[in-house]
Amino acid sequence: MAMKLQIVFFFICSFFILTNTKGIQQLRFDQTKGEFKILQVADMHYADGSKTPCEDVLPDQFPHCSDLNTTDFIQRMIDAESPDLIVFTGDNIYGPDTTDAEASMNAAFAPAISSNIPWTAVLGNHDQESTLSRQGVMNHIVQMKHTLSLLNPPGFDVIDGFGNYNLQVFGSEGSDFVNNSILNLYFLDSGDYSTVPSIPGYGWIKTSQQFWFQETSMELQKNTKAPGLAYFHIPLPEYSEFDSSNFTGVRQEGISSASVNSGFFTTMMESGDVKAVFTGHDHLNDFCGELNGINLCYAGGFGYHAYGKAGWSRRSRVVVVSLEKESNGNWGEVMSIRTWKRLDDEKLTTIDDQILWSKN
Repeated sequence: MAMKLQIVFFFICSFFILTNTKGIQQLRFDQTKGEFKILQVADMHYADGSKTPCEDVLPDQFPHCSDLNTTDFIQRMIDAESPDLIVFTGDNIYGPDTTDAEASMNAAFAPAISSNIPWTAVLGNHDQESTLSRQGVMNHIVQMKHTLSLLNPPGFDVIDGFGNYNLQVFGSEGSDFVNNSILNLYFLDSGDYSTVPSIPGYGWIKTSQQFWFQETSMELQKNTKAPGLAYFHIPLPEYSEFDSSNFTGVRQEGISSASVNSGFFTTMMESGDVKAVFTGHDHLNDFCGELNGINLCYAGGFGYHAYGKAGWSRRSRVVVVSLEKESNGNWGEVMSIRTWKRLDDEKLTTIDDQILWSKN
């Protein structure tokens, strides 16, 4: 009976992904380059637009700095990179300074919507601190144009949080994998703050979410051994395992993970498909480090109303997944996963280009 339920759950999810794209085609690798590009935007901290001042910028850096500088940065990144998917990894709005959560989200996500590029979002710890509950925030997001975000996975009734879902990226047109997912994307709600009185600090990925992840990963891997990427807001405790000798990027503040370890890193190791995790939350950290076969990466702070470091540019992370070329000239399975960051300076300078994973 359990196996039948798992099969039903998988087909419901697959059908939903193929049909509920709100007029947008399903995610697919580019036929010309054999690539799929993801733009990560972490910690916009958007509030009330032009009325909201910037934090931690040099006096002469921007004459009139506000949320609109964040909007401009997103637009510049979209124009420069032409991503296939935009992922917002939480603290999309900064609730305490937001007078209208819906209006703030509409403005924050506007560049993604106007670009007609598919986009997704997960929640951080500040999104619900305004006029909407955590569920209310996610309910609004899933109704916006061009988003592939889901409130929670269909066919899975008991799960903690809001915004747990997965997306499949299919092979390029004309390839042997046109009907197969060859890259799997997982999005999870890492919570806001602990609800257990004896445990202080931030939230964590709960047992019910890990069960959903395991079931989904297991079913997907029955079809193809596709690599996976995971996106959520709060970093795992394992991010503390790194120092300057074993990561690429910078660590300029502590790792603000939950004060307990819920075991999600081990869960991902056991499942075997996730090659990299991407988070935000700690704005002054932008490193990537590899631990037991999984890359743990920060994006670095993006938003101008978020705390930062004066003189240290806001930034964004780009991930490009590339396919191998088969002997018949068609695109095959995933060959490599590469990443870099871009700074919000005059030239959108590219830094820290690195290969996170390679099939060979």
